[in-house]
Amino acid sequence: MSTLKIAIQKSGRLNEDSLQLLKECGISIDHRNAQLKATARNFPLEVFYLRNGDIPQYLQDGVVDIAILGENTLIEKGEDLPIVERLGFSKCKVSLAVPKEVDYTGIEYFINKRIATTYTNTLDKFLKEKGVQASYHKIAGSVEIAPNIGLADGICDIVSSGGTLFANGLKEAEVMFWSEAVLTKSPVLTLDKQVLLDKLQFRIQSVLKGRANRYVLLNAPNDKVEAIIKIIPGMKSPTVLPLAKAGWSSVHTVIPKNKFWEIIDELKVLGAEGILTTEIEKMVL
Repeated sequence: MSTLKIAIQKSGRLNEDSLQLLKECGISIDHRNAQLKATARNFPLEVFYLRNGDIPQYLQDGVVDIAILGENTLIEKGEDLPIVERLGFSKCKVSLAVPKEVDYTGIEYFINKRIATTYTNTLDKFLKEKGVQASYHKIAGSVEIAPNIGLADGICDIVSSGGTLFANGLKEAEVMFWSEAVLTKSPVLTLDKQVLLDKLQFRIQSVLKGRANRYVLLNAPNDKVEAIIKIIPGMKSPTVLPLAKAGWSSVHTVIPKNKFWEIIDELKVLGAEGILTTEIEKMVL
């Protein structure tokens, strides 16, 4: 029987979020500290714990079959690898930053400037699209220090909260693109392993849909139920049950998490009462 080999980041937040996703997919993994490979007990899956920057090459060589990694890494080192599923966590920006005292007015600032970065391929493509010529200084880590020691006029790096930039006397100048964790696959994936990937992806999609929605129960006067259903149509249609109190019904449905408060406000205007919400563990459609 085939076993699907998945690569995830060796340590850090992306590692934790990836393992949590697999756990929510019902996959139990036997893993000990410092172990670089682990096997799932209840799914034909082997997990390889690798350096994020090495994963694209392992995929291209067929050493691993699939991987969860940052989209920024995929763009930098594995642009030919497909995005199978966007996973919605480990979100960040890849940005250009300059010293905070610089009066930054536009991308033209970087013409003939020196830029320190780990993302030379990404930066080169971005600046060529903008018609800007600059020189790059590749740094493996601690890119933010480069302007302070005279090594560069600006940097290109990942930005989450912006705290690291601020602490090093820098400010964000240009957002090149937004990144998140993605599921990708090897270009030499065999048909039998694609079947396993399809099964895993089905579980992942069920978890992600659950995370993106909320289950809602509410009470409403019968003459308002039709208007409420137009606001919250649910997956196919809401469940409407009569209450013991005459003239009232209970409505059960699912609403998108990102529109939660707008929808709740509309429901209250229509006379909905006793509104209860709960998280959804998984949604299987």
